[in-house]
Amino acid sequence: MRANKNVRPFGLRDKLGYLFGDFGNDFTFILSTSILMKFYTDVMGVSAGVVGTVMMLARFVDAVTDVTMGRICDRSKVTAAGKFKPWILRMCIPVAAASFLMYQSGFAGMSYGFKVAYLVITYILWGSVFYTSINIPYGSMASAISAEPGDRQSLSTFRTMGGMLAGMIVGVGLPMFAYDKVTLADGTVQDVINGGKVTIVAAVFSVLAVVCYLLCYFLVTERVVPKEDAKAKEKNSVVQMLKNAVKNRALISIIVASIVMLLAQLTMQNMGSYIYPDYYNNADAQGISTMMMMVGMLIASAVSKPLATKYGKAEISIVSNLFAAAVCLLTFFIRPANVWVYIGLQALNWLGLGVFSMVSWALITDVIDYSELKNGVREDGSVYALYSFARKLGQAVAAGLAGWLLEMIGYNNNAVIEGVSQTEYVKNGIFNISTLVPALGFALLALVLWFWYPLHKKQVDANVAALKEKHSKEN
Repeated sequence: MRANKNVRPFGLRDKLGYLFGDFGNDFTFILSTSILMKFYTDVMGVSAGVVGTVMMLARFVDAVTDVTMGRICDRSKVTAAGKFKPWILRMCIPVAAASFLMYQSGFAGMSYGFKVAYLVITYILWGSVFYTSINIPYGSMASAISAEPGDRQSLSTFRTMGGMLAGMIVGVGLPMFAYDKVTLADGTVQDVINGGKVTIVAAVFSVLAVVCYLLCYFLVTERVVPKEDAKAKEKNSVVQMLKNAVKNRALISIIVASIVMLLAQLTMQNMGSYIYPDYYNNADAQGISTMMMMVGMLIASAVSKPLATKYGKAEISIVSNLFAAAVCLLTFFIRPANVWVYIGLQALNWLGLGVFSMVSWALITDVIDYSELKNGVREDGSVYALYSFARKLGQAVAAGLAGWLLEMIGYNNNAVIEGVSQTEYVKNGIFNISTLVPALGFALLALVLWFWYPLHKKQVDANVAALKEKHSKEN
């Protein structure tokens, strides 16, 4: 790797551009985690277990597409725009269009088999093909924007902030627009999802995603140019890359950490579409919860970089996730009857998770550096692809688990059609899932980072120094 000295220095423009990249990603990603299961259970009439299973099985397709896209990135030629940026321009419209196709309420009257098949095709097309083809280059690009650890930490923070902004728009706007007050057959007034409105929201978010991707493309500059080594590329086949990955303790442990993190995070997000309208009968509160989540994440963004610099990224992540696990357990035992108390406790959860979120993308650049020292080959795309696949496994486990648990507690996916509310047993089950599953995920994440992940502060500093010496000799 060598720095291209003929381009402008790293600065705010790059940070904002990288922020817009994840802004675009999360207009479709957070929409899917927030409403897709609710849309298919309540609007399309597909059982939660089937939806969760489809989401989980789609991740096996990602085992091929993620790694393939990573290898394509690693073997791509460096163009005038860079090595990774061109993929953002190529794939921004396809990923946005595929996201829109998933939310077609006009098909609600079709046969059950058609609706399941349509979900399978559109979900794989969006997540396994087009989202992969834009997210892998986007994530890999961080190491090409700057070689400095401090700059990469800034990119990680701004990336998370981009996701937060998208999360605020999706989380606040979606519940306010997509739900109607409906009087059920038993006389209960309840918030009920409106499928036609979800379709409109999906179209708007797809357009906004494309705009954000274009801003990312035009604002970001790739300034670290990889040194071409044809022999090394030829030697390092997919099989060899996978062998290296299996022996890479840092990569395997961060993969496991990502899976359990998403188990916690996405369960909270998925269940938000059930606990607010069904348990608390207040869909609007979901939007307020998102606002409070933003508060927690903003506090995390302010403290994460100075704390990471002083104590280490892994170290502060361990403490923050143990804190989040404790808050989840406290919420479970308190069982607040007041929705605003519940929202306040959720904000504390997001503060704990937010610290890890702010440093998570910098952690993977640490792993990429570690892999180069260990294997002698720079594989930004391949390492990031394996990491991305792990995150998708976490998404799948969270979606599948939420669906199966809803099925186990007897969630009635035809309640809207029948004009009835969920039973008290089901409502209590929704609350239990929303608190205990995240508590388990946060606790496991802390333990993985504490006892398994090897790149704590002292080792990271040593790796950065070793790479600087290595690259200076190569140049």
